[in-house]
Amino acid sequence: MMRSSDLALFRAWPGLRSRIPRCAFIEGTTPVEPLELEGLPKGRVFIKRDDLCCSLYGGNKPRKLEFVLARALTRSAQRLVTTGAHGSHHALATTVLGRSVGLSTSLVLVPQPAAPEVDAMLAQDARFGAEIVYARGVADAGLKTAVVLVRSLIRGEHPYLLRTGGSSAVGNLGFVSAALELVEQIKAGELDTPDEIYVPIGTGGTLVGLVLGFALARIRVRVHGVLVTDILSPSPRRLLRMARSTFALLHRAAPSIQPPPIDAGHFIVDRSELGRGYGYPTRAALAARAAADDVGIPLETTYTAKCLAALQREARAGKHGCGPILFWNTHSSVNPKLDRLAA
Repeated sequence: MMRSSDLALFRAWPGLRSRIPRCAFIEGTTPVEPLELEGLPKGRVFIKRDDLCCSLYGGNKPRKLEFVLARALTRSAQRLVTTGAHGSHHALATTVLGRSVGLSTSLVLVPQPAAPEVDAMLAQDARFGAEIVYARGVADAGLKTAVVLVRSLIRGEHPYLLRTGGSSAVGNLGFVSAALELVEQIKAGELDTPDEIYVPIGTGGTLVGLVLGFALARIRVRVHGVLVTDILSPSPRRLLRMARSTFALLHRAAPSIQPPPIDAGHFIVDRSELGRGYGYPTRAALAARAAADDVGIPLETTYTAKCLAALQREARAGKHGCGPILFWNTHSSVNPKLDRLAA
């Protein structure tokens, strides 16, 4: 495992280091390990341990936020404003990592199905100092976000609005780099090129970054996105537009980077584990979480357990080739602690 805090994106194109600002949250290459679960092909399923990417808060959010928060700091921001559901990991990660670089946070949160985990996330948001504003739904969240921004301006602050999930042209760079990181691991012999990679889709930035990153590296990998939300869920065409926006940002910073060969067909959106909608667990997700817990991998049923359930179903049905299958763990296994923060 590489301990340097440098990124694969910057190793691929060193000139980007001086052109794309970054807060160094990612602490090294996250390991790829075998994932041995009952009923899965033995020796063929692996897990990418992004739950261990950052000691302040793990999962997929720090990869996005180290670029997004750096952009906020270059614009003299003092307060981060973002939206999500009551149990949003993006909301908590933004609060924790924002505080670590001296930024306050306001969260505009919409309801999701009640669960002890959701209550725990809300308590953590408050403990780390977030201003929490409750909205009735998506439309109300838009109105209340505007109010929060205006109030911040009146207080003399410089607010910075983050898109839900951190999925923006800037934030998606985190998973372009993550894809290039996995390519390095493949070339180093840590695993063969996967037949299929499974990742959950919420706002879509993780999937977009991975697809774009593999395309830039000219590596043929099928990235299987498991949809977990029925709220403004992204389509393949929308995901393609996001990828093009992210590439445009890269190309402006490094004009030598050539356009990748991607189209809407590269974005696989699997709706099989959506169930009743966002935040509602499926039976398969509950079983997948229990199976992962048995081997020491903590998951949750809103995103990652649904993703693993889809992988299990497809693998048991024999729908993959003979190569490796990779589950990309986007959940955080880090319990954030106030005394770890610099600010």
